[in-house]
Amino acid sequence: MKKSVLAYPLLASMALVSVPAWGQDQASNDDNEIVFADRSLSEIIVTGLPASLGDGAYNATEISIDSLQTVENALRDVPGLQQFRRSDARSANPTSQGITLRGLGGNASSRALLILDGVPQADPFGGWVAWPGYDALALSSARITRGGGSGADGQGAIAGTIELFSDNVGDLIELGAAYGSRNSVDADLIFGRELGQGQLTISANYARGDGFIPIIEGQRGSVDRPAEYEQAGLAVRFVAPLSDNVELQSNVRAFTDDRERGFAFSENHNDGADASIRLVDRTSEWQWSALAYVQIRNFDVSFGGVADDRNSVSRVFEQYNVPSTGLGARFELRPPVGDDIELRIGGDWRRTEGETKENFFFADNDTPRRSRRAGGSTATYGGFVEASLQASDALVLTGGGRVDFWTIDNGFRKEIELINPFPGSVRTDDQFANRSGSEFTGRGGFAYDVTDQLTLRGAAYLGWRLPTLNELFRPFRVGDDATAANELLEPERVKGAELGLDWNSGIVTLGITGFYNQLDNAVANVTLDNGPGLFPGVGFVAAGATYSQRQNLAAIKSRGVEIDALFDLGQLADGLTVRAAYSYVDANVDGIGDAASIDGLRPAQVPRHNASGSIRWESENGTGASLSARYIGQQFEDDVNMLSLADAFTIDGRMALAVNDRLLVETRVENLLDSRVEAAISSNGIIERAFPRTFWVGLRVKIE
Repeated sequence: MKKSVLAYPLLASMALVSVPAWGQDQASNDDNEIVFADRSLSEIIVTGLPASLGDGAYNATEISIDSLQTVENALRDVPGLQQFRRSDARSANPTSQGITLRGLGGNASSRALLILDGVPQADPFGGWVAWPGYDALALSSARITRGGGSGADGQGAIAGTIELFSDNVGDLIELGAAYGSRNSVDADLIFGRELGQGQLTISANYARGDGFIPIIEGQRGSVDRPAEYEQAGLAVRFVAPLSDNVELQSNVRAFTDDRERGFAFSENHNDGADASIRLVDRTSEWQWSALAYVQIRNFDVSFGGVADDRNSVSRVFEQYNVPSTGLGARFELRPPVGDDIELRIGGDWRRTEGETKENFFFADNDTPRRSRRAGGSTATYGGFVEASLQASDALVLTGGGRVDFWTIDNGFRKEIELINPFPGSVRTDDQFANRSGSEFTGRGGFAYDVTDQLTLRGAAYLGWRLPTLNELFRPFRVGDDATAANELLEPERVKGAELGLDWNSGIVTLGITGFYNQLDNAVANVTLDNGPGLFPGVGFVAAGATYSQRQNLAAIKSRGVEIDALFDLGQLADGLTVRAAYSYVDANVDGIGDAASIDGLRPAQVPRHNASGSIRWESENGTGASLSARYIGQQFEDDVNMLSLADAFTIDGRMALAVNDRLLVETRVENLLDSRVEAAISSNGIIERAFPRTFWVGLRVKIE
């Protein structure tokens, strides 16, 4: 469906909200219940130190997460929070799944800082997010703080911070399985045991499907076929007290993810393993936490060139091995400084290293003519101080800053001939100069209770993000279009301010925020030329295709309004709620030099309008129903605003019946109207869509 937002003054504000996990404590937040009043942040299950006194100054939203919905799609229900592509992890290329907020997009690296129990989650090589790896986790909730400049959580919060929190499931064994359209299967397991004073949680998931044909009907050729996927994950978490005050938290998880893009030579594989250990003292006067973690990732991806008539395809490029590693540590101390003052002091360190190994210029589909290796390492280390003051019963003031030092080291790019006339000869062997620098991050704000129901808040902030190894060293292709890396990229820097109101009458909760952000040195894919021809960093580009390079734009400026509303209609029927949310973003590019042609244009993949909401009823035993919808406004595929992706409106629904206290039966549907959600468009006008209408039927069984 291609409707203007004006055609849906009411429906455009509705979105998917599922019933919470069956058997979950009903006193906790409902699944995806959006908590707009900042005072409600204490409802999150605390895994680290308690929420800060100053958190109420910032625009924060909380949602609950359970195994009935993927983490990725649960987060999509927060307007203004988006990925580079509209498609999800069942059909998108894994390298396109960066996450951002407030229209600060433009490439596939995350500009929002995603953390799980304090551990940064962005891929150490590319900055994107491996979403299937989180569906195996027993999570309780997520907190989304819009706006940059996070001090205590580390660098990278250009657009905001998204925190995922593990759940404490107690003694529980729960199994779920669902079967859906196109031979799709979802299954999950949660096993929890209280061991003495400790808690062991083992969780796992498996998903597969025959997939759908991504290219829209009418443009397909003989090469187009369903895009299959298969994904699985396993996670183990153990929490135990070491003393009356200190708690040990250990986490290990692993995942694997196989997808195809819907034609030959488009397969990709992504897998990884993480481990972390954290010590937390949240009960004594001197509260503190110490964290150490490791991330191991590897992916490989193949790119095929499809003929214009889509009746033939050939392999043009393959990244057959892209290993990367992330290491890090963090420490925070909250010393006692008075009943009305909170002080946070700490520091963190993170190092990433990786390389891409790739073949290109194929003589046939199996014989590459050239090979390339490229990569390097980055490191950041810094310290922070943040203070919050309860200045009066009604007023909270907060402010802080951090200083970071960064390095980009060991960068290289080497190309080798693989076949005649000179097999093994080195074509290029570039060793890039090491670079280093320092950055300052700061933020401050206030929250003032005008009345018992109305709170006024405001904040201003500075933040920064170091370019990823992917942006610095790895070229890539989408179809015939090619984009080169740029080892000379500078860090991105954001400055912004916001002002908001939160109103809570007990029946209606409403939050309104206006904001302005300016992202200097924004890394974007800048179109430089068109094929046919040979271009540096990517090789041959076919006729009609584009050649781009990652470059620092002068700036991306973003201004807008965010509105969140919750209506508790329990007086009409127990468990009945209506939710609505809307985000308007007016973003444009300041371009100079090679980017002068895009000056004043909208950044790629940034819609102006984004709306969501739902109507939902649930009884105490889990029986319930929901009807929901989501609207995404028109956006551009490319930086020159020539390729337009139409707006999209989708409706989802769910019904659940608790047969008894051990068995739950559910049916649900995604994209009920089978709306065409355009996810990508190539330079020759070929349109790719996101997931079509999908029906599901499933069971959940509680063994204990």
